[in-house]
Amino acid sequence: MSVSVFDLFKIGIGPSSSHTVGPMIAARQFAVALRDSMGLAPVHRVVVELFGSLAATGIGHGTDRAVLLGLAGHEPDRIDPDRIGPTVEAIRTGGHIDLLGMHRVAFIEKEHLLFRRKSLPFHPNGLSLHAHGAQGELLLTRTYYSVGGGFVVDEGGQRVLNSVEALDQGAAGSGTGLPHPYRTAAELLAQCAATGQSIAAVTLANEGHWHSRAHVRQRLLQIWQTMAGAVQRGCASHGSLPGPMRLQRRAGQLHQTLSGRAEEALRDPLSMLDWINLYAMAVNEENAAGGRVVTAPTNGAAGVIPAVLHYYVKFVPGADEDGIADFLLTAGAIGIIYKENASLSGAEVACSMAAGALAAVMGGTPAQVENAAEIGMEHNLGMTCDPVGGLVQIPCIERNAMGAIKAINAARMALRGNGTHMVSLDQVIKTMMQTGADMKSKYKETSRGGLAVNVVEC
Repeated sequence: MSVSVFDLFKIGIGPSSSHTVGPMIAARQFAVALRDSMGLAPVHRVVVELFGSLAATGIGHGTDRAVLLGLAGHEPDRIDPDRIGPTVEAIRTGGHIDLLGMHRVAFIEKEHLLFRRKSLPFHPNGLSLHAHGAQGELLLTRTYYSVGGGFVVDEGGQRVLNSVEALDQGAAGSGTGLPHPYRTAAELLAQCAATGQSIAAVTLANEGHWHSRAHVRQRLLQIWQTMAGAVQRGCASHGSLPGPMRLQRRAGQLHQTLSGRAEEALRDPLSMLDWINLYAMAVNEENAAGGRVVTAPTNGAAGVIPAVLHYYVKFVPGADEDGIADFLLTAGAIGIIYKENASLSGAEVACSMAAGALAAVMGGTPAQVENAAEIGMEHNLGMTCDPVGGLVQIPCIERNAMGAIKAINAARMALRGNGTHMVSLDQVIKTMMQTGADMKSKYKETSRGGLAVNVVEC
């Protein structure tokens, strides 16, 4: 299956695309498979096993809640975030769950939701679900893998779609093959050279495989509105984030401070950085609180692209809706290359996507866009993922702000050149993949290394 921009930009809930969004989709898909294969009536018990990283940091990342919600039939892009807490609490206090909201079975978490620290061979984010009948007989078993960015695959490597994605696959598109196929940055640049089109235009043409142009534009602007809404909610929120650290939210106070010091900003040439930091932290605090965000390309990195896009809208003369659409199309094109050749591994990929997108809407050539994306990744190589307490808070929130600042600087550096550079985006993606393979697993979102073991929770 070819990758669409909308596979990378998904509207969902926090705090994690791989640990929350993916398992929620997988759990619901298991319940759907039960319904479609034998009906729900024979099912008396469901047992869920979480493996590897899902077990190691699952509670802090909301995997336990996500599984309960998915089995109950909820989807991350449709559920009201304000209903998550009451829904989960009702399942836990009642000791039962209504599969797909239709068939009640007993569900006691300590007995039916099991954490296995070992990893399954295919991927560290694995979960197995088992349905049992009245006599304890096994009715159905399925294993799924949440491979990042909200993508879920089954044991055979087949993509698992949520209901919106399944319906959206043929939204008035051409139904033919991609007009400008590419898997690498070199191939994308070749398509731009052959057609004389920008990266955004090439990507828009490819989206015609699934969607009409009007549908693409509508969806892109919906994504932007959701990003903007996350910034607004983050800026209006105060108090502490969920979890034992009770980390204080900072975006609300920072927004008040910046809004009340307009004159001071005129004296400080770097005050723009404060706003970019604010945009990123607002989104990631909202994500950490389990709010509505856009997976871009992951939830843990959900603040980078919105922050840079806000910079474009607020601070770049001539910014408009066409530019917003081109920004997201360009970022999506870069993300597709990462998805095809490496992984959507978080803030470093978001930085690269945002850098290239900003260079594009500021008038950069395809070569300059590719250069910006390369710079954005080259100086993030070897980044660890070591969440303190297993929560998507420290260092994740500030890391998004740093990623946004790096992206803007990468775009500016690229735009000062002519697109010619020594290290290509394809080479840096290959290096990223090799670096990740060499890195010890304790630094890969397990909370067993790095800051996670050197910062004592208070």
